[in-house]
Amino acid sequence: MTPHPRYRELVETGFAAANFIGDLGIRATDCGPGWVEAELDILPRHLQQNGFIHAGVQATLADHSAGAAAATLVAEGQTVLTLEFKLNLLRPARGQRLLCRAEVLKAGRQVSVVEAEVFSLQDGEKCLFSKATVTMAVVPIP
Repeated sequence: MTPHPRYRELVETGFAAANFIGDLGIRATDCGPGWVEAELDILPRHLQQNGFIHAGVQATLADHSAGAAAATLVAEGQTVLTLEFKLNLLRPARGQRLLCRAEVLKAGRQVSVVEAEVFSLQDGEKCLFSKATVTMAVVPIP
């Protein structure tokens, strides 16, 4: 697929315009055609009752990053909406910052499939907490 001509602007605008994403504190850190990286500084409000980072926080980080990655490969006048996603929680998530990298596996004219990993860096090592597979519908911008 050909990258969107303004993919970086599209990603930045998509993160800035999503109120829920801003409320959580998720921000894009880098992007390119077919991929996006994002991060979230963990606060007490992101934790569940046992002190681990809530699965919903991880799901939101993965889903929004996946959508942004897919959006880098759509044509002018199109956007993406999540059709379905599956999140595998691999271990209890802890740490001061979550990182996410989303990469498009298959970019199509009507449907794209994206994989997103949520992790932290602990002692310089990547600790993977969850992995999502996200199916995105490519739709016209209303």
